[in-house]
Amino acid sequence: MPIGITSDEEFLTELARVSGRPSGGENPSPSSATIEILERPGRDKGDNNVPDALRQIIGEEAVINGRQAALGLAGMFGISPSSVSAYAKGATSTATYHEPKESIKSHINRSRARAIKKAQKTLNGALGAITQEKLDYTDAKDLSGIAKDMSVIIKNLEPPADPTIDPNAPKAPQFVIFAPSFRDERSFDHITVNE
Repeated sequence: MPIGITSDEEFLTELARVSGRPSGGENPSPSSATIEILERPGRDKGDNNVPDALRQIIGEEAVINGRQAALGLAGMFGISPSSVSAYAKGATSTATYHEPKESIKSHINRSRARAIKKAQKTLNGALGAITQEKLDYTDAKDLSGIAKDMSVIIKNLEPPADPTIDPNAPKAPQFVIFAPSFRDERSFDHITVNE
């Protein structure tokens, strides 16, 4: 039955056909038909999208202070642990885990760079404070511990290296050579000229 305006008889006939009832005899009136609202895909009413600023803050918290701190922050807003993992990678959800959003990723990288800079400054100060005199009279153990801790912090905060690039491989220049293809005489059109 095509969609459109129908008479009551056509409606009842179609209703009987769809519901499996015989079309003859006592048919339900058109007023006994019901409309069922199906579940719609997507978010439920009141289930709001997490703002990018909050995603950035949670992702930053996960990278700088650890997953437990990020879970605590996310728990205050009712955000799931799987979403925290996605935000730490710069993604907006677990569905886009391998496709990070540039605004979140860049915010996390800027925060990471600030923390690395601060740790490097402290590391350089600790290394500068280790003098020959202090090495001779102890106390250097404490300073070397600080230097070691700062180097571990820097290593943990740096983004992971691209696995496709070999860090030990020499950086050689690349040459791209284009070779024109040669055409045979037979590929050209022939014109016969009479003299």
